[in-house]
Amino acid sequence: MEYKQVISQLTPEIYLSLKTALEIGKWPDGRVLSEAQKNSCMEAVLSYQSMKLDTKQHSGYMPDQCASKSSSVPAVTEEKIIKIH
Repeated sequence: MEYKQVISQLTPEIYLSLKTALEIGKWPDGRVLSEAQKNSCMEAVLSYQSMKLDTKQHSGYMPDQCASKSSSVPAVTEEKIIKIH
């Protein structure tokens, strides 16, 4: 079976389990992921995301516009002097 075919057959539950293991560095049973396992999980998670998820659901997704440039954030803040006695 080819790698892409294996990834396409992953269930959402398996994907989330791999993603969680990668995030905390441990398998659900508490065993620590080796460096090779981390790399394999990362590749599987990213491949699954690119095949099955919307771009906004990808790990590390950032909107096109920075929040600091949105109209709800004041452009200039006032400087206040605080006196400590």
